[in-house]
Amino acid sequence: MDKTYIDELLKYGEHINLECKKAERGVPKSIWETYSAFANTNGGTIILGVEEDLQADNWDDRFRVLGVHNPENIVKDFWNTINSDKVNACILKDENVQIVEYDEHISIVVIQVPQAAYNIKPVFINGNVYKGTFKRNFEGDYHCEEGEVKAMIRDANDDGNDGNILEGYSMDDIDVTTLKSFRNEFDNRNIGHPFNQLDDKEFLKQFGGYSIDRITGKEGLTFAGLLMFGKGLPVRERFSNFRMDYIDKTNLVGDMRYSDRITYDGTWENNLYNFFRRVLVKLTVDLKRPFKLEGVQRNDDTPAHKAVREALTNSVIHADFFLSGGVLRIEKHNGCFCFRNPGTLKLPISQIYEGGSSKARNPRMQNMLRMIGFGENLGSGFPIILDVCKQEQWRKPDLDENSETKEVHLKLWMISMFPQEVTEYMQQLLGDSIKNITKENLTVLSVAYIEKGVTNQRLQTILEKNSLEVAKILKLLTNVDLLIPENKGRWTTYRLNKDYHSAIDGLSNGLSNGLSNGLSNGLSNSDSTTVQVFSLIQKNPHITRKELSTKIGISVNAIQKHIDKLKINNKIRRGGPATRGGYWVILPETDLFGTNE
Repeated sequence: MDKTYIDELLKYGEHINLECKKAERGVPKSIWETYSAFANTNGGTIILGVEEDLQADNWDDRFRVLGVHNPENIVKDFWNTINSDKVNACILKDENVQIVEYDEHISIVVIQVPQAAYNIKPVFINGNVYKGTFKRNFEGDYHCEEGEVKAMIRDANDDGNDGNILEGYSMDDIDVTTLKSFRNEFDNRNIGHPFNQLDDKEFLKQFGGYSIDRITGKEGLTFAGLLMFGKGLPVRERFSNFRMDYIDKTNLVGDMRYSDRITYDGTWENNLYNFFRRVLVKLTVDLKRPFKLEGVQRNDDTPAHKAVREALTNSVIHADFFLSGGVLRIEKHNGCFCFRNPGTLKLPISQIYEGGSSKARNPRMQNMLRMIGFGENLGSGFPIILDVCKQEQWRKPDLDENSETKEVHLKLWMISMFPQEVTEYMQQLLGDSIKNITKENLTVLSVAYIEKGVTNQRLQTILEKNSLEVAKILKLLTNVDLLIPENKGRWTTYRLNKDYHSAIDGLSNGLSNGLSNGLSNGLSNSDSTTVQVFSLIQKNPHITRKELSTKIGISVNAIQKHIDKLKINNKIRRGGPATRGGYWVILPETDLFGTNE
């Protein structure tokens, strides 16, 4: 880790994963809230010795590197405190805390906090799990609500959430028709299995749907038994805040909101097994089934069917049914399926894409579905989905979690990265310049178009690059007006600028160099506003962006785009301190309409 890395982090880093603290003479008290927040969310980097100006007009002027006094003492105090009773768990290794020589006589301390394992969370401070647990959102650290803390405590239990005995519920609350349907399916797939000879109660015991506490002698239905096979009314009584919903948004005409829907309407016993079977039929009814014989039996299963089954199974076995207001929501769209389940991800998203699998929240439900052919290999659901998408050359599935709504979202795309519609649209938007644009940048624009927006996190999985590498690409595409950033939610979302009309056509070398090598051949006379900005900077190197905005009559954000063009073309750079007291430097031999000698 060196100055270059720190500069890139300060320039391109996402605020959700970056926290800077002045900390000139000691470890700041607020660092422990940030440590808890990063550990309980997605991890992040804390830099001590950098002042952050939250009122700065743009990210480039947000940070000022001041350095710290006696960095060795700060590191020592940090380790002494974290290994005391200040926090309940230290998840750091020696290499996570480093002293970086930023400049001569300027040292900073960098602390890289990983995401804590699910069985360690919640990470809290001051010995109080409910008052000392924090999480991270785009604005900073926030106190977790009691329900969020309880969810983390539930998730730390490797035995899952669905095995507890429900007081007051018995076999009378089981819907006989639903259980019979499941048993018939089990019998067909497991002919001669000894479970087939058991009565309903004993049968459910084998799957964890009914249980007996050997210590207390208490017995009854478990959460898994009631949710999977219960009558609708008992299910709604016990899980009054939980809903199941399927919506078909394909082939809409006019102002239609949906073409088909499955929700509770009194015509079916709304338990999970019934919902699962009904939705699976709806999702797969339009998928092509080629005629294929294996021996004398027809096998019309396809990779598409397999991916849909795994995605639907995952949404059930990983759902947190105890969250207030939770919804298991499945949507069918033209070109993709959307699966939403209440809860959060137990593993970092990058680890899931790499093939890591976490234990299901509902292992008994997982076993029930596995025994009738769904989710055949324990813990392999998402890797199977990735393999299918690779085989079929579909775009990578989009997995995300929303910390505000407490939901996990999975979009299973069944279209390629560059379908004909997208290719035609990009040709129309970019004109002849599309011939020279790099495939990587075209991929980013295509994803933003198809998915109606893209985040740094999403692109990390598609491009297989780290956060800083992706941020550089997004910055460049934003600078040339092809993407529009929106700072909402945990990550900045970037929308495709559909009103783009060759905003950089005035650049003499066009889009080719602009998106691959940084608009290296200079500006043309048609960039009148950029020329005006350059002229004012020449006259007054200490002019601020706000002053430029006032003089030219456009927003500060618009000024920043012209400054970025000048920087990319090596016309100007920033000199002096990182923020206050800084000034503009006109690079030598600059001809605004040509190149630097």
